[in-house]
Amino acid sequence: MSDLEHLPGHLIRRLQQISVSLFTARMGEAGLDLTSVQFAALMTLRDHPGLDQKTLAGLIAYDRVTIAGVIDRLEQKGLVERQTSPTDRRARVLTLTEDGRSMLVRAAPWVDLVQEDILSALSSEERAGFTALLGKMTTEGNELSRAPLRPSPVTD
Repeated sequence: MSDLEHLPGHLIRRLQQISVSLFTARMGEAGLDLTSVQFAALMTLRDHPGLDQKTLAGLIAYDRVTIAGVIDRLEQKGLVERQTSPTDRRARVLTLTEDGRSMLVRAAPWVDLVQEDILSALSSEERAGFTALLGKMTTEGNELSRAPLRPSPVTD
């Protein structure tokens, strides 16, 4: 059996814990009540206004059932609105509010700091290589996920 500290899966899980901890700490420092998943949802809605929950979940590779709670919390905070779809009265579409846009502007520099925090132990060359490898691994393993990333059907 391999040493736990040399198993990629264990190290990835630990890095995820560290990433979430750093994000939470930086948002607390900024005085912002925002999780990394909420930030991803807000960014995606900024870039693709009028998405439904299912499409949003696919674009941020998040579980369709759990995204409902994320959207509920964003709506309670006044950052997102749900409206009846103009093309399907049964569907609800999501848009950012002005407060949601403002939150993104306030959070952005802090999110940049989180990225620096995460990569701080690496040289700039190592950072580029590490990020490229992470991208390759997540792209190649996408369909193995419980919540695979789904490209946007939305045309810009």
